[in-house]
Amino acid sequence: MAYQVLARKWRPQDFSAVVGQQSVVTALRNAVVENRIAQAYLFSGIRGVGKTSVARIFAKALNCPERDGADPCNRCGACEEITRGADLDVIEVDAATYSKVEQVRELAESLRYGPARDRYKVVVIDEIHRLSRQAFDALLKIVEEPPPHLVFVFATTEVEAVPATILSRCQEFRFRRVPTATLSEHLRRICDGEQITASDAALRLVSRAGEGSVRDAVALLDQLATFGSGTVADEQASRILGGVGAAFHLGLLRAILAGDSGTVAGAARQLDGEGRDPRHVYAELLAYCRDALHLALGGDPATIDLPGDEAVALAELVADQRYETLLRLIHMLLSGEQAVRRSEQGALALEIALLRAAELPKLTRVEELLGGGGPASEGPASGGPGGGGPSGDGEPAPKRRRPPAARSRSAPGADPDPAAARQAAAASEPANDPPEDRPKDRSKDPPNKAASRAAAPPDPPASAPNEPAGEAGSAELPSAADRAAADAGAEDNGDQVRRFLDQVSLRRQPLAAHLADAEEVRFEDGRLKIVAPADDDWLPKALARENNRAVLEECLHAVWGERADWRLATGSAARAPRRQAPTEPAAAPPSHPAAEHPAVQAALDIFGGTIETIDNKTEG
Repeated sequence: MAYQVLARKWRPQDFSAVVGQQSVVTALRNAVVENRIAQAYLFSGIRGVGKTSVARIFAKALNCPERDGADPCNRCGACEEITRGADLDVIEVDAATYSKVEQVRELAESLRYGPARDRYKVVVIDEIHRLSRQAFDALLKIVEEPPPHLVFVFATTEVEAVPATILSRCQEFRFRRVPTATLSEHLRRICDGEQITASDAALRLVSRAGEGSVRDAVALLDQLATFGSGTVADEQASRILGGVGAAFHLGLLRAILAGDSGTVAGAARQLDGEGRDPRHVYAELLAYCRDALHLALGGDPATIDLPGDEAVALAELVADQRYETLLRLIHMLLSGEQAVRRSEQGALALEIALLRAAELPKLTRVEELLGGGGPASEGPASGGPGGGGPSGDGEPAPKRRRPPAARSRSAPGADPDPAAARQAAAASEPANDPPEDRPKDRSKDPPNKAASRAAAPPDPPASAPNEPAGEAGSAELPSAADRAAADAGAEDNGDQVRRFLDQVSLRRQPLAAHLADAEEVRFEDGRLKIVAPADDDWLPKALARENNRAVLEECLHAVWGERADWRLATGSAARAPRRQAPTEPAAAPPSHPAAEHPAVQAALDIFGGTIETIDNKTEG
């Protein structure tokens, strides 16, 4: 007897042998047992998941005179003839070669006659989406109102190409991709029945290469068994299938996450030298990164399609990685998939895609940045991993980007102030810079820059005679316990004030601009002291508004704790002539409704303005 390939030899002959389509099998079983047979069925799904096989089993179940329950006996003449494709009452048509409207009309005319022997005449049309539009029109009438002995079974891999007029006349069953674990179990049964020696790792590799198709996976197993004379070795399976193994992907992913471009480029050259298929390797890497993403979300290593030790190694790698970083990595790899798949220089496209992935900067949660505890600079985009503090050899860490609140602010058209620019740069220095990197001569600092005053040592506590009463955030002085707690848990005063100004800038930019023009902003004895220049009435008016005070107090409590308060004082020095403040006429009475309107208050906050006049006239 001639050799029969495993895909045909192990083709399911009853419902119990169908792999991975339990929902479809259950529905068809119940239809046969309860005799609820529709006039047309549509089976859709990818290739090799059992659409045609289930159609034949369904035809046997409908016509088997000796069936017990829903499964056919596979022993009677009807079952044997349907299995061989010789039954006159079960017609199988390939729409790819039977697509002309004349052929479909002849078929429809012949179907009006009853079956020769069986109970039902079953018409199986495979790849029905290949029919022409006119051929679909020729089927409409007979599909909608067929004779009682006629049942249609349509199969397609492109259900979206089937007209809605046909879909509405059918019961549709979607065949899903078979999971890797289910495919591996099916391949193990085949190996046991065919005396094939294969490890679980090799069968898992074959199952993943099948991409959910039972026929593809069984065909690959047949090929590997022929190559190894009945033995499927792990190395041979990896080499024939074009894969590189989980160990290679683990090292490659580690290098990408660490930003090690040299190692990534070396791995790409290794793949090119071994003649690996770039498209297949790239697809494997995407699947591997997807497993890493699931583990980063807290998934169980036992639930992913990897051997136990390899899954544990991957879980250890992503334990310190952020979910957002892995998500962006997969998104970038997906964006380069088409270039790798379609490029004539596949190896070069693969190498460029991997190097781009290695340059991906790491992400930080906004909540951590607002809390002032952002992680150290990571990856090549910020100077290498662990770049947030001094290195082990005493070298200073890379400079961070200047915070928004510490930038110098100038009115439009005003000349830049060199001293203010130097001072803003000094205020933006990170807290962990060595003392020799910080400016030591503060006598040249302009008196009207709050950011530079924040870094100065606190003055001895003294009461300001010209402090306005009622401007303090709290009437009671902080206790000794509060001062001790603030001093024990706080960082350098200047760094805290800079962090406070940064948070105000993130929440309300106009208020941050007013605070940046203050003569002094300093925290001492559990209280934030804000000193406005003598000729500055913008800052007192801004802090008199309730919404600005609420933002100020929220940022104050976020940096120094819930028991910290603040006060506003008026300094003795006038502002430096950095910008020309507009002359402000008398404001409207606060009791006027327009002055208290939320939209008016928002406009005043945004532009730092005041109300000049209020016109009560209305147009008649």
